[in-house]
Amino acid sequence: MTGTITLTQTTTAATITIEHPSANALPLALLHQLCDQLASLKDKKDLRVVLIQTEGNGAFCAGANLADLAQADTLEKATAFFSGFARLINTLRTLPQITIARVHGKCVGGGVGLVAACDYAMATEQAAVKLSELALGIGPHVIAPALIRKMGTTAFAQLSLDCTQWHTAQWAHQQGLYAHAFATVDELDQAVAETTERLATYPLPALSALKKLHWEGTENWDRLLDEKAKITAKLALSYFTQNIIKKLIDK
Repeated sequence: MTGTITLTQTTTAATITIEHPSANALPLALLHQLCDQLASLKDKKDLRVVLIQTEGNGAFCAGANLADLAQADTLEKATAFFSGFARLINTLRTLPQITIARVHGKCVGGGVGLVAACDYAMATEQAAVKLSELALGIGPHVIAPALIRKMGTTAFAQLSLDCTQWHTAQWAHQQGLYAHAFATVDELDQAVAETTERLATYPLPALSALKKLHWEGTENWDRLLDEKAKITAKLALSYFTQNIIKKLIDK
């Protein structure tokens, strides 16, 4: 159950497809593969757009893998675990190309963070979102800066406190997480194709300069997200969290 990361590309656009049998979760090894694939695109001067999608017609991304978290039984291991999502967000943030998320289904936890870290996200009306971290005795500390940047503090507070509740794709669209929310996957795919094709016609220097403008003020995120990974790691080692994770895995 290791999953796969598949990269396909033309001269001006690349598509990264994530697949994992557990609702497209991102175990640490798969997370690092994703970061490595993204980093490999950084110096491709003709590449303008990177599309990120997941397989299947179920969930878009279930976020972190609980089995990995259960094995993170020391502060060092737990910090390394949460640093994986910090690396993903910073890799997306510093990639010179524009990143588009194609969100066909539900997102949980780190999956929501992945969407927020992309430059442009389009979804279907089935793409509800949930941050379940508080229910595990931790919190969405690592992905918080990306979400607050996209949705604002009020929406982030609501989403993080409503940790057992799904929020609709329309709500996520209204809060700014999604640029568009379509009724069907066919409509989503048509819009994704048109947007990718249009953006790929613009010169990379212009796209990169605009992206830097969009991400202005995040230059300290390498350090910031590492600090937030350490905060989450300490919380994850609590008796409450370890007990909850064990119960969920044993189901």
